[in-house]
Amino acid sequence: MLDNKQIKWLEAEAVNSATTRQPLYAARKKVFPKRASGRFRQFKWLVMAITLGIYYLTPWLRWDRGAFAPDQAVLIDLANRRFYFFFIEIWPQEFYYVAGLLVMAGVGLFLITSTIGRAWCGYTCPQTVWVDLFLVVERAVEGDRNARMKLDAAPWTARKLVLRASKHAIWLVIAVATGGAWIFYFADAPRLLGEVATGTTAPVAYVTIGVLTGTTYLFGGLMREQVCTYMCPWPRIQAAMLDENSLTVTYNDWRGEPRSRHAKKALAAGQPVGDCVDCKACVAVCPMGVDIRDGQQLECITCALCIDACDNIMDKLGRERGLISYATLSDYNTNMAIATAGGTHPIDPTLVRTAGGAFSDKLTHFHVHKISRPRTFVYMGLWSLVGIGLLFSLMTRNRLQVNVLHDRNPQFVTLSDGSIRNGYTVKLLNMTPEPRTIVVTMQGLEGAQMNLVGSDLPAGRSFAIPVEPDRLKTLKIFVRQPANQLRGQTQTFTFVANDQAGLESDRYIATFNAPETTR
Repeated sequence: MLDNKQIKWLEAEAVNSATTRQPLYAARKKVFPKRASGRFRQFKWLVMAITLGIYYLTPWLRWDRGAFAPDQAVLIDLANRRFYFFFIEIWPQEFYYVAGLLVMAGVGLFLITSTIGRAWCGYTCPQTVWVDLFLVVERAVEGDRNARMKLDAAPWTARKLVLRASKHAIWLVIAVATGGAWIFYFADAPRLLGEVATGTTAPVAYVTIGVLTGTTYLFGGLMREQVCTYMCPWPRIQAAMLDENSLTVTYNDWRGEPRSRHAKKALAAGQPVGDCVDCKACVAVCPMGVDIRDGQQLECITCALCIDACDNIMDKLGRERGLISYATLSDYNTNMAIATAGGTHPIDPTLVRTAGGAFSDKLTHFHVHKISRPRTFVYMGLWSLVGIGLLFSLMTRNRLQVNVLHDRNPQFVTLSDGSIRNGYTVKLLNMTPEPRTIVVTMQGLEGAQMNLVGSDLPAGRSFAIPVEPDRLKTLKIFVRQPANQLRGQTQTFTFVANDQAGLESDRYIATFNAPETTR
């Protein structure tokens, strides 16, 4: 076990303190987070690598859809109003799939927050990921926390100018790459890259790159924690998602208080001493400028870097890890009741330990079953239900559609032989990336025949129509019924569209109008 003298105490004050709130329009106090090391920091590195890799590399993935469709795996084709995602192709009328995914994302966010707190904010939010990336650059150029603080306070010199210019130049390169990667989702990436480089692409592409470059540079490099504190609505909403069984990053003051930098002197004087040595390592590593020892705060994104910092200190002192840990409010309240003898006096760390120094068996520790509660199952059930519904609909959807529009004026025409003719606009939609031959057949309406306008095909009750891949084919069709076959002023019949290969079909029930005198 190491002595407290071997611990380095840091001069760090919480910028966003629960005890001293900043004025709403006060000037920003810069946060200089110290680099942390530990399992949560490693997990954040992994998440950052995966999320940035997905964002920057996805437009370059290829997916063979045949000769009649683009081969970019993920493509939002606004010109042709298509959304391609590997083997899935979404048309505008199928936007409910996107809506379903948004519902799943919302329910999933509720599920994650109610279970393990603001994990989205701490690990996968784009603001968190890009701020982490910008901090990597800042540390590489200017040094870690103390070096950056000294540089910030120092007068402007050639060295400071070079360091600051280098940092901001790299930030701008990252910001441009971020904006550039976004436009590649809307057109063929290799071709668009060449057009952007040669200045031949559409102006909207350059405007998009410029806007996203500016916002990335501003939010990730300059505003940082202010985006989460003042601009993001989720910190205000997430409190409603939490309950006493939700996991959150917690300072366990039932074992940490009273704090002391001179534990031996305090013990010799007969004073109670907790595990917290007030080194402020947890404050120094926090990217939000929060002191987690002040309790739950709006600014805390639960990135858990304070856990890593505190665990490292506990390791050096030879004490148990977990002074700062993920814990539920229920467990915290139970342990606080033990440490305060039911709330009758201040925290006494001797009440939570045995005579041998080990933790008391009465203390409550987290177990996974505590987050497996009805609320969790409701969210999980709803999320799964929406997902299964979307998947079932996707697997069973029809890629052939027929739609019919009856002529409004005139609704019918009486021909010279007394027969009645109605006009229809028939639309055949081929939603596959390959050509098809669609057979349009008329069912019902006894004795009637169809004429395809603009075609030399003879009148009949069925036509074979070639339809290009991923295209809508519009036909003008006249339906004529002899006078002796009329069965009233209004009759119904069916247009049936069949794939000639026999794979899919669709039908539309249409009306046939006739003069009132035929009733």
